[in-house]
Amino acid sequence: MAPSLFSVIVGLASCLLAGMTLVAPNRLQAGSPTTIEVGAFSTAAPGGPWPDGWKPLTFPKIPQQTTYDLVKDGARVVVKAASQASSSGYTKETPIDPKEYPIIQWQWKVTNILKAGNVAKKDGDDYPARIYVTFQYDSGKVGLFGKAKYEAAKLIYGRYPPLGAINYIWESRAPVGTAVPNPYTEQVHMIVVESGPAKLNTWMTEERNVYEDYKRAFGAEPPMISGVAIMTDTDNTGESAEAYYGDIVFRKKPE
Repeated sequence: MAPSLFSVIVGLASCLLAGMTLVAPNRLQAGSPTTIEVGAFSTAAPGGPWPDGWKPLTFPKIPQQTTYDLVKDGARVVVKAASQASSSGYTKETPIDPKEYPIIQWQWKVTNILKAGNVAKKDGDDYPARIYVTFQYDSGKVGLFGKAKYEAAKLIYGRYPPLGAINYIWESRAPVGTAVPNPYTEQVHMIVVESGPAKLNTWMTEERNVYEDYKRAFGAEPPMISGVAIMTDTDNTGESAEAYYGDIVFRKKPE
């Protein structure tokens, strides 16, 4: 069974609690730089250590974990992910105002797609590569039952998990541009950025407007971004996948 969004965001919360200090958004963006580097993997050395703030994201009910390594690919260092009927990720807490920094840009490369991958089905909810963008909890955007869940999570982990997520994926067959709720929960919306085998083994640079994607997905103004995660998972399909992730940055919208 693939991890639901709530297990992902609880995992994110536990990662943060394990040693991360929250950075106030106005301090993070002091001086208003043009870009915010979230995943500066190219500045790392092969084998690690990882850039500041990046931590493993694992799920207690999924025993097999995807492996993530910093490796040299050509002239630069990137993250290599290898999954064999497994699921786990790497995550970084990074408070960002999506109004000021709406553009996310990243690079990725996959070596295979999944035969049984299907964005519309629970048993096909696996992807060779995906980028999570999570958003801070806002009590005004959830009902009584949702508030109870978040209050319980806060009691356990010491802070609220994120409100929801946009999940940018490399799908097996759904057309590029497909945008649907995750089959496990409407708290996460899936957006197909690449699909099929045509661009396998090719580095792709992607760019999305997170601010606009959130408004289209949830019909509301987005709260603050709370974090980013990379994940390659094949636990539902039982297949294998290999992917590479390059640098991840947020940018201001060009004037």
